[in-house]
Amino acid sequence: MKSRLVRLVALLSAVAAAIVVAVTVLPANAAPADACFSWDRPLAEGATGEDVRQLQIRVAGYPGTGAVLGLDGDYGPATKAAVTRFQQAYGLPADGAANQSTFDKLYELQDDDCTPVNFTFDELNNCNSDWSGGNVDAATAKANALVSMWKLQAMRHAMGDRPIDVNGGFRSVACNNNVGGAPNSRHLYGDAVDLGAGAQGFCGLAQQAREHGFREILGPGYPGHDDHTHVAHRADQFWSAPSCGI
Repeated sequence: MKSRLVRLVALLSAVAAAIVVAVTVLPANAAPADACFSWDRPLAEGATGEDVRQLQIRVAGYPGTGAVLGLDGDYGPATKAAVTRFQQAYGLPADGAANQSTFDKLYELQDDDCTPVNFTFDELNNCNSDWSGGNVDAATAKANALVSMWKLQAMRHAMGDRPIDVNGGFRSVACNNNVGGAPNSRHLYGDAVDLGAGAQGFCGLAQQAREHGFREILGPGYPGHDDHTHVAHRADQFWSAPSCGI
């Protein structure tokens, strides 16, 4: 009995030693992992790759007035400028290079499904839950909606972090027809979002959207848009909210 107890104690001691070794071999400066996406290197102008593209998605709301940030995986001057604006917005050292403090803030701002913490895929899809039936395939529609959410996250922060009311987003062709949407509506591509007045007001939202990568902004004074503000992406800029001075 005593020898069995001695063997058990020895076994437990060996297990404890193994755990200590496993913990101590981790690098002291190991970067935190994230359930959505983890960056494993600093990024700066000249870098290329999927990690750059993932960064571009998350700073897409900081392109500058009237601009749109390309999601091409190429860390050029436009990406550096967007990262700088993001860093300035959150009080980080603003040199335009994405380092650990930048990544830590992004980890804080995103959920495990890569959506920003204040918006969800469900909010942007009240028509067809599998994202199919639009003018692009389901994966593209959902990816477009993700970019729009990150733009809205930037816009929300710029407006004092007050909630933004989302009334609708992606539509299938059938859903778009049912609500009387335009045949070429950006809702069919997943990158359009209709916003309620909330605390900011329709005009406040329309005016602020100009700073956050939305090429299409429609609001009060534009036919059919007196009861919401519509933001979307498109190739050519079209802003019209006459009652808001746009």
